Amino acid sequence: MSEARRIQLLSPRLANQIAAGEVVERPASVAKELLENSLDAGAKRIDVEVEQGGIKLLRIRDDGSGIPADDLPLALARHATSKIRELEDLEAVASLGFRGEALASISSVARLTMTSRTADAEQAWQVETEGRDMAARVQPAAHPVGTSVEVRDLFFNTPARRKFLRAEKTEFDHLQDVIKKLALARFDVAFHLRHNGKTVFALHEANDDIGRARRVASVCGSAFLEQALPIEVERNGLHLWGWVGLPTFSRSQADLQYFYVNGRMVRDKLVAHAVRQAYRDVLFNGRHPTFVLFLEIDPAVVDVNVHPTKHEVRFRDSRMVHDFLYGTLHRALGDVRPEDQLAAPAAVGQIVRPSGLAAGEFGPQGEMGLSAARVLEQPQAQPDSVWRSAGAGYQAPRPQGAMPQAEAQGAYREYFAPLPESAPAALPQTQGDIPPLGYALAQLKGVYILAENAQGMVLVDMHAAHERITYERLKTAMASEGLRGQPLLVPESIALSQREADCAEEHAQWFQRLGFELQRLGEESLAIRQIPALLKQAEATQLVRDVLADLLEYGTSDRIQAHLNELLATMACHGAVRANRRLTLPEMNGLLRDMENTERSGQCNHGRPTWTQLGMDDLDKLFLRGR
Repeated sequence: MSEARRIQLLSPRLANQIAAGEVVERPASVAKELLENSLDAGAKRIDVEVEQGGIKLLRIRDDGSGIPADDLPLALARHATSKIRELEDLEAVASLGFRGEALASISSVARLTMTSRTADAEQAWQVETEGRDMAARVQPAAHPVGTSVEVRDLFFNTPARRKFLRAEKTEFDHLQDVIKKLALARFDVAFHLRHNGKTVFALHEANDDIGRARRVASVCGSAFLEQALPIEVERNGLHLWGWVGLPTFSRSQADLQYFYVNGRMVRDKLVAHAVRQAYRDVLFNGRHPTFVLFLEIDPAVVDVNVHPTKHEVRFRDSRMVHDFLYGTLHRALGDVRPEDQLAAPAAVGQIVRPSGLAAGEFGPQGEMGLSAARVLEQPQAQPDSVWRSAGAGYQAPRPQGAMPQAEAQGAYREYFAPLPESAPAALPQTQGDIPPLGYALAQLKGVYILAENAQGMVLVDMHAAHERITYERLKTAMASEGLRGQPLLVPESIALSQREADCAEEHAQWFQRLGFELQRLGEESLAIRQIPALLKQAEATQLVRDVLADLLEYGTSDRIQAHLNELLATMACHGAVRANRRLTLPEMNGLLRDMENTERSGQCNHGRPTWTQLGMDDLDKLFLRGR
């Protein structure tokens, strides 16, 4: 056997290079640390100059408070910082950087020069160091108030690390992305970027709503801003504001998602889960939502000292934060109506305005939908062969393979009941603006409705739109009437860990409200005695396991609701009007009015769009008018 190796202290140089492995991955990592220092110093303008993607040169200059001459050598030492002094400071960190390791780590793997001047100093001072000897050299220099940091030849003394760097363009793209993320966090700071002598962008200070919107458009693209909802909600000490993209403006990858906690860009599992829940019913499978969101919270209830790169945070009350994010985004997306997605109305004088039933208006209770419209082309249809759909009330033959009425579980039968023999009296047409989706003109191939509104032409997928209306009304009925439980003839036993069994016991009342009845049999076992009647075909054991996993991870779970919603979506799909079903103008207009009054009517249950607008400009382009 070889002789045991003795324990010894690492040299300062080696310790710094090991620390550099945690925070300095590529030029973008260096830029992040230096830019955060500039922002913490109160800078209002930051200039970034890059050569060869930041590998050869990265120079960052700011107009912040500067560093006193005596502190310059200390700034390059490990665990040296001006941002925290006591343990209490660490419990409520208000600055972006606070570990005191960044400059020491960077200087251990690159040639670093830092020049700085404070407002009360007669001249600037400069400190230089190289990774080889780590000895700092201080000398006078010329520089305005603020600080410049120049990093040359990254990883020149660690060839193994340099081999892992990518092509110049790739490294520059990562670096540019870091600057954009920080530019979104600080609208009050101007950012200027040059690469290989060429200006890439110049983002000026944005101190008003127009300026902030302009910066968001510069970073995320104007298309995002055109397809985004501005939100701002404050509750229970939490303040959320920013922009969330409409479900129709989704991406194939999660590359347009910016979330900030007290100005710090984070990637957090809890946040991602809350956002995913909020978009669950409106996002097409495999697509990712887009958002730029800012959460402001008491620094004392969030721990930013979780990861060396500070990309992760931990909330003291994660359940409250999760529910706040989910509830706010869920309501914001649910409140979107067609008028919110349309531009200001154009001239409307030439649009023919139907009245009464033809316009989709109904009885004295203000019921919207087509329950009053009769199917003219099928006078022979008997009441027992006709379904009334949830909400819009189309009179449609029961489709092949549709779910029998008995399976609608009692509380929902009324949504599939026969139409009344007589129609309610029509309301008189009131003078007012043209409805957002306008008035129906015709039906195309039994699939699409063509309508005219103030902006031009509207195309509606009638099945997808009716499916969403039906689905939302079924969900409302279920929420108001509750869930019926169905006792199991033979209870199912399930083996769990003690932690999972304790969690199930703790949330027993919550499970009971959702139709489950769980009984603790032992330290690591449960019995499922009752399940929701609507989920009698579901795999109860696996569902309970998945729900408990969510409760332990996030403090909440939506899996039971998700399974119920899947069933309601299937019922809505079967109950919705089918393709090739000929509709009358009153029926078509009734559907348009229902869409205007239904949550999330812009997408069907599967996330596909239900309608689209072709404005006059779009139509003119198709026919080259005005060219």
